Amino acid sequence: MSVTPKNVYQVAVADDHTLMRTALARLVSSFSHFTVVFEAGNGKELIEKIQTQEIPDIVLLDINMPEMDGFETAKYLTKNYPQVKILSLSMQSDELSIIRMLRLGAKGYLMKNVEPDELNTALESVIKKDFYLNDAISGKIISGLHQSLDQSPESIKITEKEKEFLRLVCTELSYKEISEKMFLSPRTIEDYRNSLYEKLNVRTRMGLALYAIKNKIVEVS
Repeated sequence: MSVTPKNVYQVAVADDHTLMRTALARLVSSFSHFTVVFEAGNGKELIEKIQTQEIPDIVLLDINMPEMDGFETAKYLTKNYPQVKILSLSMQSDELSIIRMLRLGAKGYLMKNVEPDELNTALESVIKKDFYLNDAISGKIISGLHQSLDQSPESIKITEKEKEFLRLVCTELSYKEISEKMFLSPRTIEDYRNSLYEKLNVRTRMGLALYAIKNKIVEVS
């Protein structure tokens, strides 16, 4: 799978367990389209390195870390470095932690017991499609939706075209492919996305998808 336009994407790994962090960094660097530019033991160290070294394309972010955990770090990165794509990699599998990370700006969520091939797929999907969730995590999210995303559809005016866009957001299609599917320009699709970000008070494609599922704009079998 090609992840053009760049040949190699830069990844930072933030995890407080040295062995896990080192093994992850070695694994990611073995993937053909990715290289690890630095490692960090917590969110504070990660941010210091971003500020003084270089800004990575992706941050592999653990949740449970001392000094500055994954939630606080994701919130900071989303606000100050929105170009950085966050992929959460954690041992926590409860639906509230997953939804919270996604709402704070993470593009995807993985458990630490995933196979190497899936980690590679997730990294590539985050670059190409701006999100990644496997079936297990998707199921966790759906089961926990009643505890989150409390805006009611009655209070928000969404056009039929925006609903069509939201349905397609919940698929594997890229934004470019969505524009082709809807026979609209990429710029118009970008306008739909930004308008819905504002209406629904979300920051990511995943936030749009969660709202669509919660409010049955798209049916999940």
